[in-house]
Amino acid sequence: MTAILGAGAFGAALAVALSGTQPVTLWGRRLPEGRVMTRLPGVSLPEAVALTDDLGAALDGQDRVILALPAQALRGFLAQEGARLDGRWLINTAKGIDLSTGESPSALIRAACPQARIATLTGPSFAADIARGLPTALTLASEAEGIAALQHALSTPVLRIYRSDDLRGAEMGGALKNVVAIAAGVAIGAGFGDSARAALITRGFAEMVRLATTLGARAETLAGLSGLGDLILTSTSELSRNFRYGRALGAGEDFDSSLTVEGAATARAVAALAARLKTPMPIADSVAALAEGRAGVAEVMETLMSRPLKEE
Repeated sequence: MTAILGAGAFGAALAVALSGTQPVTLWGRRLPEGRVMTRLPGVSLPEAVALTDDLGAALDGQDRVILALPAQALRGFLAQEGARLDGRWLINTAKGIDLSTGESPSALIRAACPQARIATLTGPSFAADIARGLPTALTLASEAEGIAALQHALSTPVLRIYRSDDLRGAEMGGALKNVVAIAAGVAIGAGFGDSARAALITRGFAEMVRLATTLGARAETLAGLSGLGDLILTSTSELSRNFRYGRALGAGEDFDSSLTVEGAATARAVAALAARLKTPMPIADSVAALAEGRAGVAEVMETLMSRPLKEE
């Protein structure tokens, strides 16, 4: 049995995928009317998915809870509900860094739920693909015992789960790739072309590895699904909100403010974190400056292109 907290597109998609192999309860403050997911065109929640807006009912008897909440909403939710969540498997799906504290999702969960077993489910995936039953591979990362059993519990015939004990690496890959995806979108929106996008993705990946390993992650984790795999998907697809947001920035166009763009807040958090650690992150710094309106595209590009020449 699995409870999923968060009835947005990704939480709903996981509910659809997992409901074919186990009982699933989906909790949300606002539930879809008639089981129709407006942000997942053509997808309805099957009757096998129990829907509730009562958190106590959703958690009743559950020892496995997926937190499908936005990264910047996680800390507030845990402050209110952490005591009720503690002592279970808590599986985070947020890809970001908390802007207020600079903490990763697992650190926020650990502070609020000290008795919980913590995991992160991450990797190259769009909610629409998962909901439609298209083949998807994800990384499940945890330092807790029992990860292999959890891996099997969350796997389905079309959802292949790889496990890792590098929780830090998996989380950082998922968070940092959103920042690079915004930069890739800026390149396309500004008309700089595919060569510039490829360069930004490549140098952005180098930044991802640099910061993550400084924080204790393994470089090989960043080269896997949770890092490079997710980076490729998010930086090249029109389905990526972060890419579309970056493209709008590059083109000087407005972007739908109702859509969550995790990379915008994460860029600001990463820039602050990198400054404290004295770790050079010029692309992340540039994305933060663009997102905050402190610099324009031409200024940022000039800054990046005029950096001192060096070995790759």
